[in-house]
Amino acid sequence: MHKQLRHISVATLAMFLALFVSLSVIQVFAVDELRADGRNVRTLFASYSAERGPILVAGEPVAQSRPVDNEFRFLREYLEPELYSAVTGYFSLNQGTTGIESAYNDFLTGTANEQFLDQLSALVTGQSPRGAAVELTIDPAVQQAAFDAMGDLRGSVVAIEPSTGRILAMVSTPGFDPNRLSAHRTSSVIDAYNELISDPLRPLNNRAIGGDLYFPGSVFKVLVTAAAIDSGEFDPDGEFPNPPRLQLPLSTNVISNAEGGNCGGQETVTLATSLRLSCNIPFAELALELGQDELAGYAERFGFGQTIAVPMNATPSQYPENLDDAQLMLTGFGQYDVRVTPLQIAMISAAIANGGELMQPTLLDRIIAPDLSTVLESEPEVFSQPISRRTATTLTRMLVDGVSDGVAFNAAIPGVEVAGKTGTAENGAGQPFTLWFTGFAPADNPQVAVAVVVEDGGGQGQNAFGNQVAAPIARQVMEAVLNR
Repeated sequence: MHKQLRHISVATLAMFLALFVSLSVIQVFAVDELRADGRNVRTLFASYSAERGPILVAGEPVAQSRPVDNEFRFLREYLEPELYSAVTGYFSLNQGTTGIESAYNDFLTGTANEQFLDQLSALVTGQSPRGAAVELTIDPAVQQAAFDAMGDLRGSVVAIEPSTGRILAMVSTPGFDPNRLSAHRTSSVIDAYNELISDPLRPLNNRAIGGDLYFPGSVFKVLVTAAAIDSGEFDPDGEFPNPPRLQLPLSTNVISNAEGGNCGGQETVTLATSLRLSCNIPFAELALELGQDELAGYAERFGFGQTIAVPMNATPSQYPENLDDAQLMLTGFGQYDVRVTPLQIAMISAAIANGGELMQPTLLDRIIAPDLSTVLESEPEVFSQPISRRTATTLTRMLVDGVSDGVAFNAAIPGVEVAGKTGTAENGAGQPFTLWFTGFAPADNPQVAVAVVVEDGGGQGQNAFGNQVAAPIARQVMEAVLNR
């Protein structure tokens, strides 16, 4: 009898211990994960009852909470909504949160661990906690210039300060109005969300960091050139055969240069000229000589295959694996299955502009408590060192030639040396081109690195090129930075 009682006691104690451990794990270790879970309706309702902190650009709110006379107490408002929608995202009772609203939700609601003393003070005084303000790195003049330059075009602009990684502009067009999703009337929010999600133009996609990845086309030649020079096996004066057409090995596919003839009108062409005039065939030959492993390794150094948090997670850009020779040659000019975000392309230019050192890109300047003290401040952080300073210097001169005397001339700014490269990516037979520009300015003291992508051939199908459409957009963005 005593033995049975002892077994029951041990089993009961074990169950109590298991329950205690389970509750402790949930209440202590999993609290942040549970709080951030979009399915946690309690957290979302509680956040409506508190005064959510503003999102600031240059000290001015682009998102703020306004008191209202209903059970939610506050309504989230977005000022200049489409201009900043790719950055702020939305805060919605029915659809959760995205963008900065999601990434810094704990700080905005005042529930972050760093705000414990504020939470304790609110508990003692009986007041609802107030959220902290999140100040962004975005420059309003640069953001406006990028948005205006894109106009009705579909695509994205990313502008980065190379020396710090601060993102000065992040635009995705078309944008959307987050105010439609922050309303307190459930039916109207659901209708607005369904309308946006079914829109074929995909306004909810932040094209700068996600959505459908793009073929980079000739802007990928910048990375290929960087890999070639940095490897020590090639230099700008090295020459490549330059036929007007080339049949790929073990394939019936034939590739040609953009104009369909000898690029530059010569039977052989240097690497420098190939980049300046954007010759496809020499870069296909270069990719084959470099090899898949070398190109994949340099791509990874620049950020390919990695989740980059800005703080929103960017979809990893892709350099394909297990390539045959024909596929490898196509990657040399950004085709086959090379896929990228505009952020990734801007990072390549930013690394070259910063002497080969790539800084972690970020939208966060600082987080400010309601008493105006700084809760968290962003510090420049090195992401990687993909190439040497010597390679970056050499490549900079090559990219300057591409703007001053090459196919990227529409990015030129009078009195300023601009380094840049255009791209016109193919998307399949009969499909409109994707148009690109990437570069930085001034070349001798870079203040901004930029990437511009325009979908659907800028409305011109296969009749437009990166220099015609994307380069002038980039020029306006770079001018906005230089005129600050």
